[in-house]
Amino acid sequence: MKLSQSAALAFAASALAAPSLTTQEKPRAAAAACASAVTLDGSSNVFKKYKLHPNSFFRKEVEDAVAQMSDSSLAASAKKVADVGTFLWLDTIENISRLEPALQDVPCENILGVVIYDLPGRDCAAKASNGELKVGELAKYKSEYIDKIVPIIKAHSNTAFVLLIEPDSLPNLVTNSDLQTCQNSASGYRDGVAYALKQLNLPNVVMYLDAGHGGWLGWDANLKPGAEELAKAYKAAGSPKQFRGIATNVAGWNQWDLSPGEFSKTSDAKYNSCQNEKTYITTFGAALKTAGMPNHAIIDTGRNGVSGLRKEWGNWCNVKGAGFGIRPTSETGTELADAFVWVKPGGESDGTSDTSAVRYDSFCGKPDAYNPSPEAGQWNQAYFEDLIKNAKPKF
Repeated sequence: MKLSQSAALAFAASALAAPSLTTQEKPRAAAAACASAVTLDGSSNVFKKYKLHPNSFFRKEVEDAVAQMSDSSLAASAKKVADVGTFLWLDTIENISRLEPALQDVPCENILGVVIYDLPGRDCAAKASNGELKVGELAKYKSEYIDKIVPIIKAHSNTAFVLLIEPDSLPNLVTNSDLQTCQNSASGYRDGVAYALKQLNLPNVVMYLDAGHGGWLGWDANLKPGAEELAKAYKAAGSPKQFRGIATNVAGWNQWDLSPGEFSKTSDAKYNSCQNEKTYITTFGAALKTAGMPNHAIIDTGRNGVSGLRKEWGNWCNVKGAGFGIRPTSETGTELADAFVWVKPGGESDGTSDTSAVRYDSFCGKPDAYNPSPEAGQWNQAYFEDLIKNAKPKF
């Protein structure tokens, strides 16, 4: 599928970490938490003060992966991946249980990244990461998901949190409104996101709302409606003061400042001026400002170390030849970009390549998608090893 300016071709761009089995992990020795309650300033870049925490869940996945490696040099590089700050995904009600263990080793100078990801009818334009809650189960989303996370964060007022709110949700409503599944999910997405933003507006939290990427809402025809869709949710939540802006390229492959862009020579490139994420956050950021919403951004660089791998911009699933990208840092060179972060845990699959699986999505069978791959959220050892080998910069 070649992208065009039409909303119908603007696709749900990434199958994100779907529910995976919760495993028991032993937290590392308790770090020195802050001596008093943390108060974050939503109007400033918290990443200038705090380091993204290497959460214990991903650390355990990496340590288990290292144990399977016979190549000592590769294993040495893999061990370093465990020390990279990465977001923790709370992608089911059950997986809220990951949060308490992950809080046991967060030092005062670190901030714990958490992905809020369990809307009713989740991922309405793809099959690989459909969620546990059905359309119409908004009350359950509020009472059994958001309302269970809030008291945990309140109980850990001496820890700083950065929350990424509901990847893929509102962008799908902008570009896939022709799909019945997205039409059915629309009210639940809008109300759910607004509820999450309002309830999670806590002093020790800063929040970013997912905004797709330059190959999604970056099309000229999508900029204004995209900004207005996100701004409506922000305003419906009461314009929470702990809200900072947007997250882009989540689980994505786009380059930060590649020029000309990876798909700048395609026949429809004239309809998209956002050929890299740097241009996107600037262009979309201006539209957000006009729409009345904070517009600073964090950008997922977890797997975008290598460019030129995809046949088409819309190919999102387990791209072959990918490598880990820039490590988390607040040194972005652009005022609107608060930080480069690792949101998608590198090594966890985007979706299965098994064509007989219920959750099989055709994008995971594309020629540029890694095969074999397990269900979304499950570990793919061979793919993880390739991410290390192809990392840029190297480990």
